[in-house]
Amino acid sequence: MHIRTTFPYETTHEDVRIPLPDGTRLYARIWRPVTDEPVPALLEYLPYRLSDWTAPRDWQRHPWYAGHGYASVRVDVRGHGNSEGMPGDEYDATELADGVAVVHWLARQEWCSGRVGMFGISWGGFNSLQIAALAPEPLKAVVTVCSTDDRYDNDVHYMGGSVLGVDMHAWAATMLAFVSRPPDPAQVGEGWKDMWLKRLEAVEPFIHTWLAHQTRDDYWKHGSVCEDYSAIRANVLAVGGWHDPYRDTVLRLVEHLPADRVRGLIGPWSHQYPDRGLPPGPSIGFLQETLRWWDQHLKDEDTGVMSEPLLRTWISDSHRPATVYETLPGRWVGENSWPSPDVTPVEYALRGGPQIVDSPQQTGLDAGRFFPFGNDADLPPDQRDEDAKSVCFEFPVEDAPIEILGRPRVRLRIRMDVPRGQAIARLCDVAPDGSSTLVTRGALNLSARDGRDRAEDWPVGGTEEVTFELNGIGHTFPPGHRIRLAVSSSYWPWIWPQAGSVGFVLDADGSLVELPVRRSAGGPAIRFEEPEQSEPLGVVYPVTLDEQRPERLVVRDVAKGEWRLEVDPRYGGTRVYPDGLEFTEDALETYTIQEGDPLSARTRSDWAIRLHRPELAWDVRIETRSEISADETDFITSDEVVCKEGGEVVFHRTWEKRIPRTAG
Repeated sequence: MHIRTTFPYETTHEDVRIPLPDGTRLYARIWRPVTDEPVPALLEYLPYRLSDWTAPRDWQRHPWYAGHGYASVRVDVRGHGNSEGMPGDEYDATELADGVAVVHWLARQEWCSGRVGMFGISWGGFNSLQIAALAPEPLKAVVTVCSTDDRYDNDVHYMGGSVLGVDMHAWAATMLAFVSRPPDPAQVGEGWKDMWLKRLEAVEPFIHTWLAHQTRDDYWKHGSVCEDYSAIRANVLAVGGWHDPYRDTVLRLVEHLPADRVRGLIGPWSHQYPDRGLPPGPSIGFLQETLRWWDQHLKDEDTGVMSEPLLRTWISDSHRPATVYETLPGRWVGENSWPSPDVTPVEYALRGGPQIVDSPQQTGLDAGRFFPFGNDADLPPDQRDEDAKSVCFEFPVEDAPIEILGRPRVRLRIRMDVPRGQAIARLCDVAPDGSSTLVTRGALNLSARDGRDRAEDWPVGGTEEVTFELNGIGHTFPPGHRIRLAVSSSYWPWIWPQAGSVGFVLDADGSLVELPVRRSAGGPAIRFEEPEQSEPLGVVYPVTLDEQRPERLVVRDVAKGEWRLEVDPRYGGTRVYPDGLEFTEDALETYTIQEGDPLSARTRSDWAIRLHRPELAWDVRIETRSEISADETDFITSDEVVCKEGGEVVFHRTWEKRIPRTAG
C-alpha cells in the first residue's frame, strides 16, 4: 500500500448540513480542492455514521479524490449519525428521494461544475444504483461496489426463495443496534439527547418487515434496478469479488446495460473495497481505476477506460481449502461482450439412478461466512465433512485444465413425499489427496421452483425437474483433480430449514450440471497500479490483555444431538478517534440446531456499544438482543433494546412477534 501525501491540489474539508425540501438537514462532510474553478462532486451516501464508524475508511479515499480535483462528499442518511429526521426502512422511498435532493443540491453549489458522481460499497453501492435509476439530471456516473440489482434474490434476506437464516437474522440484528446509536453532542450540541429519544421511539426491527414478505412481491421490486435496467442513464462501473455474495450483479449489469455506458470488474476479493489489502488478494490500485472513470465521464477526458474490455475478471487457479488466503493464485482476463462467445455451456450428466438425499440438519456449518470481510475464519474450510452429508457426483479432469467463468446451473429430477423442501448444490474442486475446496454454490426453495414471486406446494409423491443457477465464479480445475457436485437437502444456518422436511429422492439419471466452460483466448495483458490511499485518520486501537474469543466456534452436544455455531463478526472492537471519542462495540451471533429436527433452528444476536467523550462527560451504552425461532406455522421473533446514559436506563423496549410462514 502506497500512502500518498502530495496531490495535484491542496485540499480543505468542512462539515455542513444539507437542507432537504421538507426542512430536514442531513449531516455531511465535504473535502474540496483549493481552486477557483468549479469541480465535479462525488457523493457517498449511507447510514453508517461518518463521524465515527466509517471515518477511517472515509479518510482513505475522500481526501484522495479531493486532491485530484473533485469535491468528495460523505452524507449520513436521514435518522442516522448526526442527520436530522427519523430512520426508515433500508432503501425506502424517502431515503432515495433525499438522495436525489442531495445530488441536485451539490450540483447547485458555486464550487460545483454541475456534474455529480455517486459511489459506495454495499449500502452506498445499492443506493447509488437505485438513485441512478431515478435519473436525476446532474448524476452522470456511478461506481457501485459489492451491491445488488435484485433486492430479493441477491441480498441478505433470501436465497433461491429460502430465508437466509444467517444474514436475514444477523443483519437485522446489526441494524437494530446501529439505528439505536445516538447523535454525537460534539457535532449536534445539547439537543443530542432529544434527537436520540425521538429516534428510538420510531425504531421498528427490520426483521418484522423482511419476514412479512417471503416471496418476491412489490416490496422487493422497489429498489431492484433489474426491474428496468433502461431507467439507469448514468455511466456505471460495477465492481465485485468472487468471495462477495453480490458478484452476480456485475454479470447482469454488463449484460443488460448499454455497452457504451457500463464496465464490469470482478476480482478475488471479499466484501471490501479492492484497495484495502484485506484477504483474499491481490488488491489493486482501485482509486486510480475510479479516477479514470470520473475523469472520463465527469471531466470529458479520454482516459481509455471505455477501451477496456467490457468485463475484466480474475480467474483463480486451483487452491487448497483454507479459511483465509492472503493472495489467491490466478490471472486477470478480459471479455469484450457478455455473455461471452468464449464461454460455452457444457453439460455433465449425473449417473447412478435414484438416490435418497436426506441431509442432517447441521449440514452447512462449514459454509463459511455469508459476508466475508477478510477475517481469518471467513471462508469455507475443507468440504469433506459437508460432502459426506450430501449425495455427490464426480467428473475427472483428465488431459487439459477446465476453466469456468460465469454461473453454473443444475437440473435435478426430484421426487418428494412432503409439500415443502429445499435443494442445495455445491461445486467443489477435489485434489488427488481428497481435499475438497468449495468453488461455488446455489440453493432452491422447492416451493419457488416456478418463480420467486410465488409459493407452490410440491405435489406429494410427485416427480418434477427443477433448474437453478449457482453463484458466478471464475476458476480453473487442473488435470488430475475431480469436479464434485454435492447435493444436500439442508444448509444451516445459511438456509432456514423447512418445517416437515424429510429430504427427497434424486433421480440422477435424469439430472445434470451445466458448467460455463471458457476457452482461454488471447488478448492484451490486464494490469493495475499499486494500491494507493491518502493518509490514514490516525485512529488508535488499544491493546487488550483479554483473550480474544474465536471468530467461529462449533460446539456439539453429543447426547442431545445439538450443534451450536458461535460467530464473532469482528467489526471493529475498541478504537479511539483523534477528536477524543472512545468507541467500543462487541457482537456475538449464535446459531443452534438439532441434527434431526428442522423446527429446532434458533438464532440469537447480542450487541453492546459504548460511545464515550471524557472531555464532555458523555457516556452512552446500547445493548440489544435479537432472536428468531419457528414452529410449523410461524416465525417467532424477539428483540430488545436497552439504552443508558451514564449508567442510567433512558430507553428500554422489547418486541415479540409471530409472522406466518407463507413460503419460508
